Amino acid sequence: MISLLILLYTVLTVWLVLTIDVWRGLSKLSSIQDFSPTDQGPLLSVIVPARNEEETITDSILSQLKQDYHQIEWIVVNDRSTDGTSEKLEALAELDKRISVLHNDSLEQGWLGKNQALYKGYQMAKGDLILFTDADVIFKDPTILSRAVSFLQSQKLDHVTLAPYIRSESFWLKSFVAFFLFGFTFYKRPWKANDPSSKTGMGIGAFNLITRQAYEEIGTHEAIKHMPDDDLQLGVQLKKHHKKQFFLTALQSLEVEWYRSLKEAFNGLEKTHLQACTTPCCSLCLP
Repeated sequence: MISLLILLYTVLTVWLVLTIDVWRGLSKLSSIQDFSPTDQGPLLSVIVPARNEEETITDSILSQLKQDYHQIEWIVVNDRSTDGTSEKLEALAELDKRISVLHNDSLEQGWLGKNQALYKGYQMAKGDLILFTDADVIFKDPTILSRAVSFLQSQKLDHVTLAPYIRSESFWLKSFVAFFLFGFTFYKRPWKANDPSSKTGMGIGAFNLITRQAYEEIGTHEAIKHMPDDDLQLGVQLKKHHKKQFFLTALQSLEVEWYRSLKEAFNGLEKTHLQACTTPCCSLCLP
């Protein structure tokens, strides 16, 4: 009985220490809302990959069209979709002439689909700034792009990445997302990305704003074309090349539904693991 109590006390102590450590780290992060917007700046190319996103793509793009930053073009890449995504994208292009649609029907050897879609979008882009974002992200604040551009320029940064609010419907899915994010945060310690002396790099798929020059100097998505965590690896590559990056929160400005059910979450993470894993004896990969 005494040994069981000691074990329980030890476990609780460890969790308390971990929680305090994560809380202290996260408390160092600023919100994008803390910074003023600008109405001046270079052309911004927003690149959105879309594969079977007919349920989310229209709402996402419409929310982006409300942005008050004036110099914007959108390049939406239809990545081999088999649902109604193509028709949705063409309708959006008819609605706003700033939107260009690229239909990609094949996957080149050595590439993962999303990475290739982002790269092909870049090849069409004309802007000196590039924003990589996902097809299910809702831009709730019409000033978020002008704030991000203003922050990047005023701080002389190469890269700004923002953490969105993750919407979850069920209790169990909320619990899973919270547990996953806690583990990810403790392991990656994302606040260290803001320290130029740290080797930690960070990138969030919902919002990766990068200068064209820095993107080209790190080798574009060609350098990470086989990596399933392309958003994170983009930040890692930037840090490896000694580029200046900053990680901020955007819980009031960006919203995304990561997964719609607990089963979908497990399946999605398992798929990501299988794509990334190179260990022959990995227990998660064995049948």
